Amino acid sequence: MRKTTLFLSILIFIISCKKQDDNVVLTPTIDPPVITHKNIILLIGDGMGLGQISGARTIKDEHLNMLRCKNVGIQATQAADRYVTDSGASGTAMSCGEKTNHYTVGVDINENPLTSILELAEQNGLSSGLCVTSMINHATPASFYAHNPSRFDYEGIALELISSDVDFFSGGGRDFFDNRSDGLNLIDSLIARNYQVVDNLSDITGNKKTAMFYADQHPPKYSDGRGDILPNSVTAAINQLKNNEKGFFLMVEGSQIDWGADENDQGYMMDEMFDFDKAVGVALDFAEADGQTLVIITGDHETGGFALLDGSQENNTIEGAFVTIEHTGTMIPVFAYGPDSESFCGVYENTEIFYKMKGYFGF
Repeated sequence: MRKTTLFLSILIFIISCKKQDDNVVLTPTIDPPVITHKNIILLIGDGMGLGQISGARTIKDEHLNMLRCKNVGIQATQAADRYVTDSGASGTAMSCGEKTNHYTVGVDINENPLTSILELAEQNGLSSGLCVTSMINHATPASFYAHNPSRFDYEGIALELISSDVDFFSGGGRDFFDNRSDGLNLIDSLIARNYQVVDNLSDITGNKKTAMFYADQHPPKYSDGRGDILPNSVTAAINQLKNNEKGFFLMVEGSQIDWGADENDQGYMMDEMFDFDKAVGVALDFAEADGQTLVIITGDHETGGFALLDGSQENNTIEGAFVTIEHTGTMIPVFAYGPDSESFCGVYENTEIFYKMKGYFGF
């Protein structure tokens, strides 16, 4: 009986090891690649430094959305020609990866045009967007699509926006599009380029390119009735841009943090901080659900030299003081969340933000 059992076991083993039919083609099973580097949302608090963030954190009982990020770095903001930068030079450094001179946008120190991360995204088939609480042709947004030796050439910068391929933008500045010194009507040009031009988010329909002007010049302060137009614009932009399977780049600016600090008005500045942080929350909520989106939150420079002299965590109050009505040269925090967010840890120049974003996209 043992011999029979042993014989059967050997026979089964030999059969199982028999060479397979040469005509059988084996196809390996390969899982499709998982895309994790798809979108970037860059949120810039104009004039936002550590003092502004620390004050907002205390008032909000530590419930700031930007503090949900676990990866934090520090960027240096100096311009090519001055120690203390302006928004044109700092915006260009982050958008194009090169230090440049004061009051210029999208050009190098010799006024040659630079290619921005938004333009690279468009060239590679991604969608793009801009949401701001200033004029859409102001320094920071302009540095992502314009190439002009003067950030104050608002009519010329508006012309460059018309010739760009930005898919969604919202902000003020309509007068520079349809009430121009040269008589051109750039609103008609936008419509001819298949944009829906609206002044209210509720008027947006379908998935067409969108130009939203909610002010003729700069939008009002948050405290003067602007409402939640910034976070709601970010929601609308994401809902449109996410339909591109290749991904998108979206820049969001809390523009008026800077203006409150310029006026040494703590209340104005903090209202704008909280409004900006709502937009940060929209971006982070999307990124958490999406899993393919990198969110970066930073400032372009600090304004006012804002310092906390006293405060109360129990009462959520602060006593702040400003040392200037101008910008300062202090370094600025960079918060990051999502794929590759750890690459934003450390200390680096503001130009590195461009190269980190470019590397994320694989351009």
